[in-house]
Amino acid sequence: MTGHNVIIAVDGGNSKTDVLLLRADGTVLASVRGSGSSPHQLGLGPAVDLVGDLIHQAWLETGLPARDGIRAAVAAVFMAGADLPSEETALADAVVAREWAQENHVANDVFAVLWAATGSGFGVAVTVGAGVNCVGTAPSGRRAWFPALGEITGDWGGGPDIGMAALGAGVRGEDGRGPETMLAHAVASYFGCASALDVAVAIHQGSLDPARLIELPPLVVSAAAAGDPEAVGIMRRQGTEVTRLAVAALHQLEMQDSPVTIVLGGSVLVSSRSILLDYISDGIRAAAPKAQTVLCTTPPVVGAALAGLSLAGANGTAETRLRASLEAASDGAEL
Repeated sequence: MTGHNVIIAVDGGNSKTDVLLLRADGTVLASVRGSGSSPHQLGLGPAVDLVGDLIHQAWLETGLPARDGIRAAVAAVFMAGADLPSEETALADAVVAREWAQENHVANDVFAVLWAATGSGFGVAVTVGAGVNCVGTAPSGRRAWFPALGEITGDWGGGPDIGMAALGAGVRGEDGRGPETMLAHAVASYFGCASALDVAVAIHQGSLDPARLIELPPLVVSAAAAGDPEAVGIMRRQGTEVTRLAVAALHQLEMQDSPVTIVLGGSVLVSSRSILLDYISDGIRAAAPKAQTVLCTTPPVVGAALAGLSLAGANGTAETRLRASLEAASDGAEL
C-alpha cells in the first residue's frame, strides 16, 4: 500500500487535536492526540505546524513512505478558529500549501460533529463547550454559519458564560438580591473560599484568574439535576440559546419545513443531556416539526474521517469498518 491510498483526518480544537490516518476501506492505521490547535490561540502558522507535526507522528506509526511532499490521497481537516469565511479560506490555503494530500477538505470543527452524527454532513450542528457555535449544510450545498465571536456577536453560552452566571447567582443569593441557591456554596467550595462573594473579590483583586470560571459548568449541571431553581434557570437559558441557533440555521438553509437532523455536541450539552435534551428538542420541534434532535457522543475526529472517506468515494462498508475499528481500539474510552 502506498501513501496515496491513505486518508488524513484532523479534528483541531481549543484544548486538544486528534489525528487519524486510515485506509479508504475504513481501516484505521494510526491515531495520535496533541494539544489545542486553534489559530485564534496560536496564530495560523503555528496552529497548522502543530497539526503537521501530529500528522508526521501518526505517519511514522504506519511505517509508510512519504515521497515528493504528497503523503495521502485526501486530508479532511476540521479546526476551531475557522469561524469567518475569510478565516476558513486562510486555513484552507495554509493546509494546501503543506502538501499533506492530493485533495483537501477544510472547515470549522463543528462540521466534524455534524459528520460524526450523520455520516453525511447534512443537517445542523450546535456545540457548547468553551463557547457556542452552530453550522449547517443542506443537500443542495447551501451552508449556514454564525460568526461565533462571543459577546460582540451576541453569543451567550459555554463554559465562561455559564461560570459567570453561576458566580453571579451565588453572590446575589448571599446578599439577598436573588433567591438562595446551592451555587453559592458550590462555587465557594470549588475555589476554596468561604463565600461566593470571596470568589468575586479574589477575581477583582487579581488573585484568581477569571478564566477559571470556565471550570464551573459541571457544578451548575449537578445543581440543576438536584432541582436548584437558579441552576435550572442558567441551563434553560443555555438551552434557549441552542434552540435559537438551530432554528436560525434551519431558516438560513431553508429547511425549516423539511426532515432534518439537528446534532447537539460539546462537553456542556453531553453532560447535561438529562436536563436539556428534551427541552431543546421540544423548542426546535415547535418551530420545525419535522426536525429530529440527536446528541453526538462520537469523537469529532470520527466525523473528520467520515468526511475524508466521502471525499475519497468510499462506500457504507468503509464507514462501518471505521466505526468498528475505533470502538475496538478504544474499548469505550474517549479517543
